[in-house]
Amino acid sequence: MSRALALLRSSHPEPGGAVTIAMTLLGIGVGHRGWSILGIFLAVGATQLSVGWVNDWLDAERDRRAGRRDKPVAEGAVSRRTVGIAGLIASLAVPVLGLPFGLWPTVLITIAGIFALLYDWPLKSTPLSIVPYLVTFGLLPAFVVVSLPGHPAPPAWLVAAGALLGGGAHFANVLPDLDDDAATGVRGLPHMLGATGSSIAAALLLLAATLTLVFGPPGRPSAAAWAAAAASVVILPLGWYAARRSRGRRVAMFRAVIIVALIDVVLLITSGRVV
Repeated sequence: MSRALALLRSSHPEPGGAVTIAMTLLGIGVGHRGWSILGIFLAVGATQLSVGWVNDWLDAERDRRAGRRDKPVAEGAVSRRTVGIAGLIASLAVPVLGLPFGLWPTVLITIAGIFALLYDWPLKSTPLSIVPYLVTFGLLPAFVVVSLPGHPAPPAWLVAAGALLGGGAHFANVLPDLDDDAATGVRGLPHMLGATGSSIAAALLLLAATLTLVFGPPGRPSAAAWAAAAASVVILPLGWYAARRSRGRRVAMFRAVIIVALIDVVLLITSGRVV
């Protein structure tokens, strides 16, 4: 049981679970029912397990040298071989789990899974580290929509919002780990921009995602959508101001970015009603 839990921890369950649940709820919002809801959950979940396990498999030696106690492989709770095999199985499962939905959904979820893995290697430590996030987060909501009966085309605004949310998530996710990553040789785009540049990039991308989700769907935005847009416009500058006045420069801005990211996720899920 302890090894099973360690294996689960190696998959990065918090962000992976959040993405999987968000896409499943979006699926319910756009009209998936019965078995297809489970199918969306499993297919998207496989992409997240794949990228998490392969990441820890690739980074095993680096994490050991850095003394990462939050990584099960580095602390010896599970073997690198076990995590690698799990990552391979999850990766191969992605297209298989897409097949019940048809050809185009299978193609989309497979490409999303491939780009997620391209982040693990070789793009994680390059200026192109944001590209897998843009592509994968744009394709996941597209997969959810195309998987509906009749395979309707996903609206451009939904794909764009997903990509922007993914780009913002990339910068926000890296912010707390900039120092640890620098010590282990990771030099992606957020590391090149630094804490301040990454905070600004995350804020701008997430604000753009908010505005896309509010004004992209046809018709007049609801009162709740207007409130979400107003909250994002206010929260991000406040986070920047608080960060400027405090010693913990990253903390206040990071929290502001996370709040706006949560707002965007709620908007993304509820946007299924107008797809």
